[in-house]
Amino acid sequence: MADQFAVIGLGRFGLSIAKKLYESGRDVLGVDVNEERADEAQNYVTHSVIADSTDPEALKSIGIRNFDTVIVAIGNDIQASILSVLLLKELGVNKVIAKALNKLHGEVLKKVGADWVVFPERDMGIRVAHQLISPKVLNFIELSKDYSVEEVKIPEKMTDKTLRELDLRAKYNLSVIAIRHHDDIFISPSPDKIIDHGDVLVVIGENRDLERFANLE
Repeated sequence: MADQFAVIGLGRFGLSIAKKLYESGRDVLGVDVNEERADEAQNYVTHSVIADSTDPEALKSIGIRNFDTVIVAIGNDIQASILSVLLLKELGVNKVIAKALNKLHGEVLKKVGADWVVFPERDMGIRVAHQLISPKVLNFIELSKDYSVEEVKIPEKMTDKTLRELDLRAKYNLSVIAIRHHDDIFISPSPDKIIDHGDVLVVIGENRDLERFANLE
C-alpha cells in the first residue's frame, strides 16, 4: 500500500501534490467536498470522489483505511483540517501528512495525530527571502536551524580549477557533495574534478558559511 495515496482537499496545494504523485506512477485518490474541484481533478488522479472528510462514515465508504498515506491539504477551514486528521488516525491510517496555515494550527495538528506537518506558505516565504539574499543559490534544503544543503552557481573566478585547488573545506568550511553539470550530476566528486563554466555545486555546511560563499563575486 506504500504506493497508494489519498489527497484530501484539491485546491492548488493539494492538486499539485496529487498530480506529482500520479505522474510518478502512484495510485492517487483525490477527495474534496466541492464537486467542481473533484471533477477538475479527474485528469490528474487515479480516482476522484466527492466526500466530506469530517464525516467518519464518508471516510469509511471511500475505503480510506486502505491507504497507507493520506495528505490533508484542506485550505482555510482549520476546524475541518483538524477534525479530518483526528478521524483519519482513529480509523487507523498509518501516515497522515497535514498542511498547516500557522504555527498554532500546526501544533494542534501534531497533537491530534498528524505524523508530518507542512507549512507551504511559510516555507515558500523563507525560500523566496533566501534567494533574494543570495541570488546565486538555486535551491536549498534546511537540515536544521544552523545547517543546510544548497545548490550554488559557481563564481566565474572558480572555473577551470579542481576541487582540490578550490579547497572549500579549508577556506569556507563547506563540503561539496555533488556537482551538477548541465543535465548530468556527479555524486561525491573526486578532488581532481575540474569545475566548468556554468557548473552548480551542491554543498553542505553551516548557514553562515553558506551565505558567505554564495555571495562571493
